[in-house]
Amino acid sequence: MCVGALVWNAEGRVLLARTTKWGGLWGVPGGKVDWGETLVDAVAREFREETGLRLRDICHAQTQEAVLSPEFHKPSHMLLFDYFARTDDTRLSPNEEIEDWAWVTLAEAAAYPLNTYTQTLVALAQRREP
Repeated sequence: MCVGALVWNAEGRVLLARTTKWGGLWGVPGGKVDWGETLVDAVAREFREETGLRLRDICHAQTQEAVLSPEFHKPSHMLLFDYFARTDDTRLSPNEEIEDWAWVTLAEAAAYPLNTYTQTLVALAQRREP
């Protein structure tokens, strides 16, 4: 099981990241759930580990299944639990997995070369946006 979050800052921009695991495509920070850890705790921990940012207002957005995705760096079968969240900070302390990042509007996010799973998350956010 894996978790990830599309996160808004106070200016209404979302964080996208290009990592070492998605073949140059952009996505959202996240990672594996530890044994005995809740999904919400996992997304908060993974986000903090990868970006240094603390999340608030975490809510489930969608669940996806990635079966042998050619976009992912190795063969895998993943359940992806996606969340929406907010952060009060925009200053990242990225770990070694993050190659680049950007705070963008949802419209700008949709124009990025996103992995398939982040495309659906951004599209869902656009449909929910007031």
